[in-house]
Amino acid sequence: MAKERLDKLLGHMGAGSRKDLKGMIRAGRVVVDGAPARDPGMQVDPARSSILVDGAPLIYQRHFWVLLHKPGGVITATNDPRQRTVLDVLPEELRHRDLFPVGRLDKDTEGLLLLTTDGELGHRLLSPRWHVPKRYLARVDAPLDPADAEAFAAGVLLDDGYVTMPGRLEIVAPQEGIVTIHEGKYHQVKRMFEARGKQVVYLKRLTMGPLELGDLPYGEARPLTEAEVATLYESAGLAQP
Repeated sequence: MAKERLDKLLGHMGAGSRKDLKGMIRAGRVVVDGAPARDPGMQVDPARSSILVDGAPLIYQRHFWVLLHKPGGVITATNDPRQRTVLDVLPEELRHRDLFPVGRLDKDTEGLLLLTTDGELGHRLLSPRWHVPKRYLARVDAPLDPADAEAFAAGVLLDDGYVTMPGRLEIVAPQEGIVTIHEGKYHQVKRMFEARGKQVVYLKRLTMGPLELGDLPYGEARPLTEAEVATLYESAGLAQP
């Protein structure tokens, strides 16, 4: 395995922010292969080096996977100078692990958001080629009818001339439906309803592939379980790292 900067590796493992880690290293609180490290930029082998932080061993993990119940009012980005991002919502120990969101939920959209460090997995989950389903709860400003469901099943002509892949609309209340799509065009669910003459007033993602939001509280996050990670990679046609 290629060597990495010590401070970058410690940040990836959630040991602290880059700024905090530089101070910890220079204070002798990080020991590498039996000797106190003094240089934040020293090169270490993540798979072979023995690293202690305040006397506790650091167990290297290549990738991380986090499930967030995204609240409304935050943007799906890793940083922004003016607005609160989904990374700002995460607990402190998860913010420095180079996580990125898989796909985007609009600022006002709530629900399931996967964050990971595995770029290949993220690409597969978003690619229409792999047909990973995403389910949403949508409320609209006008009654739904069977013709809307038929249109979703056939593929909807959007305002830019693109015809969506066939989806599913299950009407669960006069102005509420469960939408399943297999791609992720810009504002797709909202634009599909707009093509039917309806405006979305509330949108929440419930599932992504095998992942379910379940009872994860609003605004909170948790690491995926081993079983969830395994099924996620299987659904994306990838070997688990």
